Amino acid sequence: MTIRRQGGLVSLITLVMLGAMLPPGGFSAWTWTEGLRWLYLFLIAMSAVFLLAPASAWLAVRIGAMDMPGARKVHSVPVPRIGGTAVYLAFCGAVLRNQQFSLEVWGILLGGTIVFLLGFLDDWKGLSAGTRLFWQLAAAMVVTFFGLHFSFPLNFPGGVLASRLLSAVWLVGIINAFNFMDGIDGLASTMGAVCALFFLGIGWNSSQYPLSFISAALAGACVGFLRMNWRPAKVFLGDGGSTFIGFILGCLALYGSWATNNPAVSFSTPLLVLGIPIFDIIYTTISRIRNGQVSSVREWLEYAGKDHFHHRLMKLGLGVEQTVGFVVLLNICLGLGAWTIRYTASTVGTWLLLTQSVLIFLIVVVLMILGRETPRAAREKL
Repeated sequence: MTIRRQGGLVSLITLVMLGAMLPPGGFSAWTWTEGLRWLYLFLIAMSAVFLLAPASAWLAVRIGAMDMPGARKVHSVPVPRIGGTAVYLAFCGAVLRNQQFSLEVWGILLGGTIVFLLGFLDDWKGLSAGTRLFWQLAAAMVVTFFGLHFSFPLNFPGGVLASRLLSAVWLVGIINAFNFMDGIDGLASTMGAVCALFFLGIGWNSSQYPLSFISAALAGACVGFLRMNWRPAKVFLGDGGSTFIGFILGCLALYGSWATNNPAVSFSTPLLVLGIPIFDIIYTTISRIRNGQVSSVREWLEYAGKDHFHHRLMKLGLGVEQTVGFVVLLNICLGLGAWTIRYTASTVGTWLLLTQSVLIFLIVVVLMILGRETPRAAREKL
């Protein structure tokens, strides 16, 4: 009841706002004529999450989908963990409201629905690592059959199959990278918003309007969710929300046209925008294999340690809000580099910015090393 009362007033206000925005005319028509359609979709998604997030928390309490405190958790009280339901519904509602449906967009919606439902069931009932991996791959392959995949392998023999397989691996990687980022209040939501806003800005500036519309819907949903996900969080994204955000961002990276006849720019732009989650999953995976903590894909998916970048920053003395701010600041630096690389005419400038990005990652490596916990200390805590 407390959560519902707290969200009641805001929900009423946002309901009025939605009523004003949903009709075909009025504000909707104005955003079309003024070239601000992205803003309309952003506000639609954000307002919808304002309404739906309290309802998702209430539902979690009713069905028992609660995240309980534990030795590997940073929260001390049970928290509802199916808040991703609000993000998913708000995103889909905004995209459907836009009424622009290419084959790739339908693929993104269908694949995203599979990923969300998989995560929802995992949050509610719990699923095995093998089941999760199978359906994540299935969702990724669905997207590729709708025409969304890497284009560079198509010039080689067997290129179509190679393109689909590489795209599926990419999507599964980003799905789990964002799932791993959802370890402290507000981090995954804020990172999702920042990355989506960079894709929105780059897409809009290069007249890739469908890319911008989808990015705006995701950014709005993530920003709206922060109202109840910022520390102390009243509701968590859960696997359903974090994996869904990662999946959509991975699809946006495939959807965008980042450069023409310039492989360095084409590859580096989405990699830099998603740089921190990608680096975190690669570094922690190598670290866990090296320390003997994981030896199979199943163990990799199920391992829940406090060795991610955000955990190590907290071991260095940063609070939750400070950690979120620092991680996001680094990602903004990388994103601005990606934006500049995308539009710079200088080859030298491009390589200098890539060198700068490498130096940022080296700073992250140093922080990861300084904030690591020795295997012996970790065993003693257990």
